[in-house]
Amino acid sequence: MKKRMKKRLFGKKVAVPALSAMLLFSLAACSDSEKSSGDSKDGKSSTPEIRIMTTAYTPDPPADDSPALKELEKFTNTNITMNWVLNSSYTDKLNITLASGDLPEIMMIPSKIPSFVSAVRDGAFWELGPYLKDYPNLSKANEITLQNSAIDGKIYGIYRSRPLGRLGVTIRADWLKNLGLETPKTIDEFYNVLKGFTENDPDGNGKDDTYGMVVSKYTGPFDIMQIWFGAPNKWGEKGGKLEPDFMTDEYMDALKFFKKLYDEKLINEDFAVMDPQKWGDPLMNSQAGVIVDVLDRGRRADEDFKKSNPELTEPIDIFGAVEGPEGLRSLPTSGYSGLLAIPKSSVKTEKELKQVLAFIDKLNEEEAQKLAYNGVEGRHYEMKDGKLNLLTNNDQALINEFTDINQFVPGIPESRFIQPELTAVREKEAQILLDNEKIVVPNPAESLLSEVYAQKGQQLDNIINDARIKFIVGQIDEAGFKDAINLWRSTGGDDYIKEINDLYKKIKK
Repeated sequence: MKKRMKKRLFGKKVAVPALSAMLLFSLAACSDSEKSSGDSKDGKSSTPEIRIMTTAYTPDPPADDSPALKELEKFTNTNITMNWVLNSSYTDKLNITLASGDLPEIMMIPSKIPSFVSAVRDGAFWELGPYLKDYPNLSKANEITLQNSAIDGKIYGIYRSRPLGRLGVTIRADWLKNLGLETPKTIDEFYNVLKGFTENDPDGNGKDDTYGMVVSKYTGPFDIMQIWFGAPNKWGEKGGKLEPDFMTDEYMDALKFFKKLYDEKLINEDFAVMDPQKWGDPLMNSQAGVIVDVLDRGRRADEDFKKSNPELTEPIDIFGAVEGPEGLRSLPTSGYSGLLAIPKSSVKTEKELKQVLAFIDKLNEEEAQKLAYNGVEGRHYEMKDGKLNLLTNNDQALINEFTDINQFVPGIPESRFIQPELTAVREKEAQILLDNEKIVVPNPAESLLSEVYAQKGQQLDNIINDARIKFIVGQIDEAGFKDAINLWRSTGGDDYIKEINDLYKKIKK
């Protein structure tokens, strides 16, 4: 077999002989009676070539001769040609590539950018949903994440999995112990903990210098907590129609709870203007005892506390949600970070499509994931007494041999690479991620792309976010919040609701 194409780095093509094009994966030019360009002289099929465009987070991603990439080629029985593009310029390069028409077999799409959505609607990418059931790993894709990653209700890319149930609560475990309190399990118990952290000197220094929970101008904590009260995730179905979350009674119940926390000084008074970059400072400075955010914040806080205060053996606890009127409910993340999409211009037949999908499916196997995340055993790591022992010793050249390969590994249905030894909080985090997936509340409109929202979304969001803050701090009452809803509706909200419901009907057919 002829030497394969050289790697494209950061969008710069390396000149290749014209004959090398014969080695590309696409076989559409051949009729059934002809020998394909991927066939050898004896008529046997040669190793397919798959070109992949994806992000790189290092200026020196794995080269063509990377031991990890070579092992991955052997494992998948595929010649892989990489087009690495630095993450900082990826969207620009992606748009240029989409416009050029010279597309690889697999393209990583970081989000539902307009150029990709437009290309999908023009029929430029394969719809993959009907094929997933035929592959052992892809068939186990999470249904909520599939829905979240869909465009117009259909699947046009294999999602790169991220924890769906990643959101929860970080809390000072030592403060709970000092006050004789347990980790809260209900909304009422959560309130009582915040009150105790504010009023009962949880750090034992004899000063009135603590409060319950720190919140910044980032709306995430309120979004997470309103789900506990039974509010929908952005859109809820009522009588067969979708309505925004803020039009529900449950949302207002949550809003009144937030106002109660503010009025009783159980949260910081400057939350509406606090820089999210400084959001974690009050927790680490022992001013506040709770943050509602991603669970990995708790893991990082636990590790940081132990470094700065070795006497604190169990400073942090984490949990996923507290029980509300409708039981345990959790706000999910999207569950993915980017899609692996397959263009029809480079993968022209269903037979070729199935080959590419088989390759992507194989990337989810344990051996492939270990190569992508851990590298080559004996070169980048070893197992010692059943534990991961790194051999890279901060040698960046060695690390670069595999670091960015994980940018095209989906991780479906689960992570199978070798994890470092878990601390107690890390172990608990891993379990909560699984438990949260059972209680997440999907957004039924996640895959619906609204033209109204594209034009007026920021303005509409600002109306409700401003009204929420004003209600919490007492500048408006319930009637004032209803006035804000009416303003939202007249500013384009009614058109938005109509469009979302029209789109929803189409995908429900």
